[in-house]
Amino acid sequence: MPYVNKPRPLKKEYQQQLARGEQPKRNARERARYAFDKAGIDRTGKDIDHVKPLSKGGTNAKSNLKLKSPSANRSFTRNSDHTVKINKPKK
Repeated sequence: MPYVNKPRPLKKEYQQQLARGEQPKRNARERARYAFDKAGIDRTGKDIDHVKPLSKGGTNAKSNLKLKSPSANRSFTRNSDHTVKINKPKK
């Protein structure tokens, strides 16, 4: 948001997120991050990866999450709808 001299319309932004259906997904991601932080795992500079992707029926449960480097996590072959084609990294 560009710099302005008035406060952010947080209530309006929240309502827009709800209308787009973003809030439940965002909360699930935040719970996953919090679980790693609570366990004392340093995730600085790393991505949280799903063992079984959400697009293939995976969940945000801690047993389905692992830490990976950003380059390794974002290097999967994807379909045109951005779902993971195969669960093997590109070489």
